Amino acid sequence: MAVASTALLLAACSGGTSDDGKDAAAGYDPSAAVTITWWTGQTMEAEKVAESLAAEYHTAHPNVTIKTSAGAPTTDDLLTKLSAGFAGDSYPDISYAFGSWAGELGASGRTQDITSFVNDPSFAWNEIPEAARLTATSAEGKVIGVPALVDNLAIIYNKKLFDAKGIAYPTKDWTWQDFRDAAKKLTDPGTNTYGTAYSVSGSEDTTWHLWPLLWQNGGKILDGKKPAFNSAAGVTALETLRAMAVDDKSMYLDQTDEKYMPLFASGRVGMVINGPWSLLDPLKTSKVSYGVSVLPGTNGDHQTISGPDLWVLFDHDNANQAGASRDFVKWLTSSGTDAKWNLAVGNLPLRTSEKSSPEFAAYVKEYPGGQEFFDNLANAKQARPTVEGYEAMSRNVGDAIAEVLQGAKQPQQALDDAAKKSEGALED
Repeated sequence: MAVASTALLLAACSGGTSDDGKDAAAGYDPSAAVTITWWTGQTMEAEKVAESLAAEYHTAHPNVTIKTSAGAPTTDDLLTKLSAGFAGDSYPDISYAFGSWAGELGASGRTQDITSFVNDPSFAWNEIPEAARLTATSAEGKVIGVPALVDNLAIIYNKKLFDAKGIAYPTKDWTWQDFRDAAKKLTDPGTNTYGTAYSVSGSEDTTWHLWPLLWQNGGKILDGKKPAFNSAAGVTALETLRAMAVDDKSMYLDQTDEKYMPLFASGRVGMVINGPWSLLDPLKTSKVSYGVSVLPGTNGDHQTISGPDLWVLFDHDNANQAGASRDFVKWLTSSGTDAKWNLAVGNLPLRTSEKSSPEFAAYVKEYPGGQEFFDNLANAKQARPTVEGYEAMSRNVGDAIAEVLQGAKQPQQALDDAAKKSEGALED
């Protein structure tokens, strides 16, 4: 389903059985027999871990039965499945969701308002990185879910290629000019090797890679509900990328989102800007010698972006279902259980309190670069907007970036066009 039609469907369903952002805490009986449905959005291997955790919770809380499934064939399909579920009143109590969907789901009228729940001291809400907490919070300030996964973008570089060209490895003091210079030196048309790479599919993968450069240059994505990314800061950010792609030809342009990491792992790309999920596949299986460093900076600002995913909690006008869902997610995202979940499947820990756990020590040993990604969470100081219409705007910005990097438009024109296309979706 197209982003625009998904947003329309969510809006059309918003008058259902619950009030927007309803807090369903009243009347919850923790001992009542209840069944809740959990859509995990996970692949088969991780789904098995989720099922074991659901069974562990049920053993400790025999009155709560958790019906667990992936929810959809792929995580990408979950938003469409949720939209259809809202229309047919067949949506789950808890669902995995990409952070970029937060605005659409928050506007659906089906989410719980768990603001007071997570702000209780026992939840230790502040142990979760701020960017993730902001993503779980709607534009109106209501918390609609709990972060399920935290990540960030950093430089991943091929040590062998750097050594072969006599280039010093990236450092925490690198600028974007340092990055550009290294990319030019690493590029070798004779061996079809590129210094760096970028997705030009127009997806969120295309868009969110631009936001750290925008923020580093003092820009912002929105001004209220109006596009602000086409400012001088946005143009400077996109020009930084255009110069590498068009002028230097040091940037491999991936039309699919799927090719640049395998090319890096095979030694055909010297540097990529990507996240800790890359440590699982393809880096672990490729045995490539790599390092991880913070993003290049602008005037000493090395801001990155975090793309946290969420456990969104939905309301069915049943206090016991809602309460059991909250209690389960609190348990699932606690430091003790999260070590059995995120660290077990190869993700960064959700909470700062896990950094001294034996599970985290095992994680950084198994996944080189994991410590650097964990430390880089401190550079994730802002979050993508959680407004309805972000999905449509993201596609417009992604298309604009793709046009610029392929030499079809200049940054100012492309960003202005994207801003104009996005106004309607953001103001609806």
